[in-house]
Amino acid sequence: MSTVLETEEHQALRAAVAALGKRYGRDYMTSVVRDGAHPRELWTEAAKLGYLGVNLPEEYGGGGSGMAELSIVLEELGAAGSPLLMMVVSPAICGTVIARFGTETQKRQWLPGLADGSLTMAFGITEPDAGSNSHRITTTARKEGEDWLLTGRKVFVSGVDIADATLIVGRTEDARSGRLKPCLFIVPRDAPGFRRSQIDMELHAPEKQFELVLDDVRLPADALVGDEDAGLLQLFAGLNPERIMTAAFGIGMGRYALARAVEYAKTRQVWKEPIGSHQAIAHPLAQAHIELELARLMMQKAARLYDEGDDIGAGEAANMAKYAAGEACVTAVDQAVHTLGGNGLTREYGLASLITAARVARIAPVSREMILNYVSHQSLGLPKSY
Repeated sequence: MSTVLETEEHQALRAAVAALGKRYGRDYMTSVVRDGAHPRELWTEAAKLGYLGVNLPEEYGGGGSGMAELSIVLEELGAAGSPLLMMVVSPAICGTVIARFGTETQKRQWLPGLADGSLTMAFGITEPDAGSNSHRITTTARKEGEDWLLTGRKVFVSGVDIADATLIVGRTEDARSGRLKPCLFIVPRDAPGFRRSQIDMELHAPEKQFELVLDDVRLPADALVGDEDAGLLQLFAGLNPERIMTAAFGIGMGRYALARAVEYAKTRQVWKEPIGSHQAIAHPLAQAHIELELARLMMQKAARLYDEGDDIGAGEAANMAKYAAGEACVTAVDQAVHTLGGNGLTREYGLASLITAARVARIAPVSREMILNYVSHQSLGLPKSY
């Protein structure tokens, strides 16, 4: 893929991460999934090389860069067949929120570990009855003396089994208006009343999905991240990086699938010429490549706007990037499998499992329909239907 719009530093980062990814690759990730394990070796080495915390502040052990750099890391690992999904959650969402809004104590407690990979944090926002409607979140926090008591349920929370804590989106009651407003709490994994159960997924990935139950989980005052009155601002400060990184995840996966298909189409011979010489094979692959390139451009725009502090501009671009990457990823994977024919469904070629995985970029963390709602309301000024 062309990188002419990127700085020399970005190109060097791409090359270095691609080399790391190549050393592990799809076979490594497949074996990790088969063993029910976690990609600890890759996570540890990526952390040691400074890739996991590249977006976090230097004073707390990070690389002092931004989402532009972190998205490059995830995209290139994905293109090598070994993406680290927890990068979306731990350094991108949780690390960003704590770096921007956390107290000095919270920053010192969490950021160095999130940067060097020794600490991991999960993120819980989705609820069984709320779905994509974050205004219906019912997980509530109430004050009892100096402490908070947190009660509610969360679903589809990635990596809780390996996380040292989970950043939970709850709601507190506004004393003035009586309305519930969003807030963020750091909940340690061993907090009494904090229970998890694994969700049985068809998706084969190292990162397991969990349902959480919070039953009067008692938290100290300093578990609250940031200002109690700025909850929505803090929440979206984490959601924009989430969308940018999900785009990187989708683009990386799409590139991996496309590369396998191109390699196959160049060598697979049924008649006189390789099948890649036939336009029915070549054109859909070319189209998939174009769509991935376009999605990457929007991701780069979103990362740039976010890193420059334009939260509103980044919000629009991050949603568009996530939408474009999800569509491009599904198209690329589908076409790659189709190019290989029956071989595309074999375990040997390792593409069939991506059919399910590719859907993640369309569904999570927000569905494509909700992004179209966002764009129609926010970008085009059309009235809401809900």
